[in-house]
Parts: sequence; C-alpha cells; structure tokens
Amino acid sequence: MSRARTARRIAAGAAYGGGGIGLIGVAAVGVVVAELQFAKRTVGTGLPDPPRADGLYGSEFGGPEPGPGPLRLAMLGDSTAAGLGVRRARQTPGALLASGLAAVAERPVELRNVALSGAMSDDLDRQTGLLLQDDTPPPDVAVIMIGANDVTRRMPLTQSVRLLTAAVRRLRLAGAEVVVATCPDLGTIEPVYQPLRWMARRVSRQLAAAQTIGVIALGGRTVSMGDLLGPEFAANPREMFGPDFYHPSAEGYATASMAVLPTVCAALGVWPESDRLDHTRDEDILPVAKAASAAAGEAGTEVTAARAPWALLKHRRRRRVPSRPEIGQPAEHEEHEEGPAGGSAGGSAQDGGGPKRPSSHAKAGDLDGTGR
Repeated sequence: MSRARTARRIAAGAAYGGGGIGLIGVAAVGVVVAELQFAKRTVGTGLPDPPRADGLYGSEFGGPEPGPGPLRLAMLGDSTAAGLGVRRARQTPGALLASGLAAVAERPVELRNVALSGAMSDDLDRQTGLLLQDDTPPPDVAVIMIGANDVTRRMPLTQSVRLLTAAVRRLRLAGAEVVVATCPDLGTIEPVYQPLRWMARRVSRQLAAAQTIGVIALGGRTVSMGDLLGPEFAANPREMFGPDFYHPSAEGYATASMAVLPTVCAALGVWPESDRLDHTRDEDILPVAKAASAAAGEAGTEVTAARAPWALLKHRRRRRVPSRPEIGQPAEHEEHEEGPAGGSAGGSAQDGGGPKRPSSHAKAGDLDGTGR
C-alpha cells in the first residue's frame, strides 16, 4: 500500500471515526515506542522550562500615525513550539517567527505562545481555548507544531489527526490563518538505532502525511518538518540537536523556523513570492494525498490547498530576514536577555527581534534566496 493511500485512510478514519495506524502493525509500533522511550531515558532531558517569549516584536514599524495595529501570531503545540532546550527567549521558534514576520511585513507582531512541553494533540483543545477567550481577539495566524509525542506515547494516528483538525477548525472559524508544522521524522534521533530507526521514520511520516490531508481540507497550510531540514541535521547533529540529543539546539530551531517563516508570511499575503508554480524548483499541483505523501518525505515542503481535490506542493525560497541593526535598533547584550519583561528582551519590542543568521553549515543559499 502506498504512503499516499495510507495517509488517505488515516485521514478518513479521523474524519469518520475508526482506529488503525497504517502500514505498521501495533506490535511493531510498540517496539518503536519502547526504543524511543529508552532513548529518551538514556539521554535524559533534564532541561529547564523554555523561556517565555510573549510580547511585541518590531515595535519600530508602528510609527506615529494610527495604523491597523500589530499582527497577532500564536504558537501552539509541544516542546518544539515552546522552544525547550534554549536559554534565551529570542532563540525560541515563536520569537524567531515573530521577529521575521515583523521584518517581512514591516509591521509590529504580537506573539502569544500557549504551547506546552510534553503536550500531545489532545492538549490542543485547551490551548485553542486559551487563544479564543472572549476578552482577547483571535490571532491573525496560528502556527501549530505537534505530533512527536503522539507517536512516542502510542496515540492512534486517526485520533491524533482528529484532534488536530478539530483545533484547526476552531481557529479557522475564528478567522485565523493556520500553518501546521507536521510531525518530525523520529528516525533522526541519534540514540535510536537501526533497524528501528526506519520504523520510527515510517510511522512519523505516516502521521505527517495524514495531518496534511486533514489540515488542507480546512483551508490551512502545512510545512513538513521531516528530519528538520535533514542534510544540515545529518551533517551537524552535535550542533543542530540540543544537549539531550532529542530537542533542537538554538541552531536547529533557527533552521526550522526559517523553513516555516515563508509559509506564515504567505498565509498573510506578505511574502514577496506568489503561489504560482516554479517548475524549476520541483513544484507541482498534485492530488492532496500524493502532495501530502511527497511533502512528508522532504522537509521544508509546503502544501497549500488548490481547487479540490488538488493541492500545491511548494518549495519556497528561504530569504534571510534583516538583523537587528539593519531594522533600526541596536542589538542588546545577551547577558540582559532573560525574557521579554515589558517586551524588551528575547528579541522583542525594544530590539526589533530580527533573528540571527544560523552559522555557515546551514547553507547560505537557504536563507538569502539562492537556494531552498
């Protein structure tokens, strides 16, 4: 059975009820989960809570004249969305995306992060509720990063997709654009060895493809996390993974965030490139299930709904966003960056929030427009 057909079956089970986990049987998944849990115990997290990065980014774009107000960006999901493993607020994915969006849109961005370390998809209902309270306006765009804990804790894939799509539906009905960074490739975790590594990869890619099908049906967009831009992570695992060899490092979060940023900007209509296909970059219009399957195998790939039952498979250019001095604010000393107290640290209000460019191993073309 093809990956596309399996993903379609999982997504259908999520929509209409039913179990099933796809090609790999329950016993095999149990072995993978046991190995992943052993790996997590072996490396041991021992990490402090992620720094809080909520606040206003790119305040210098506000200007003295009355304007439409800041764009509202929300982050939902698990430890990856929360930024577990980094020390400074400005290194979290939320801060990187908020500062990048502010630089591209030339407009302030207000970040609210309700992600929770260790969360599974069944926590998305609570997180969505926090964002959609009556006394707060809904976000303009919401980024969801979820799925890894669903696999390691043996949540049925159909249930995982059902819970995700329920959250996406609520956000869409509230008027928010939604971008989902799909389940990462758990086969990249170093302490997981062959032959179990390929099994972990297969299960997580099944979930990622099924997530895409469900999200696209509701008008959202997805970006494949795959192996978090695999070549860089495979070549530099000591730099791209954090001290627990399970969560990304600051370099890893920066690389992943630069893959998600173009889609966030495009969802709001502020990315300079159109949704027209660029065949020189292997972009195509495919049936949704085939597009979802193809994206699951190639990190950084965006899937956007086209006329049903088709979807756009996009490889957007990841351009470097301006650093703090380039957008009019001096960089702060890092020893003062403990979090956005009053919206100042962590790359927020007072420093403009431009994310620093990852080191040279992240391939210069990935960020300046000469490569994917």
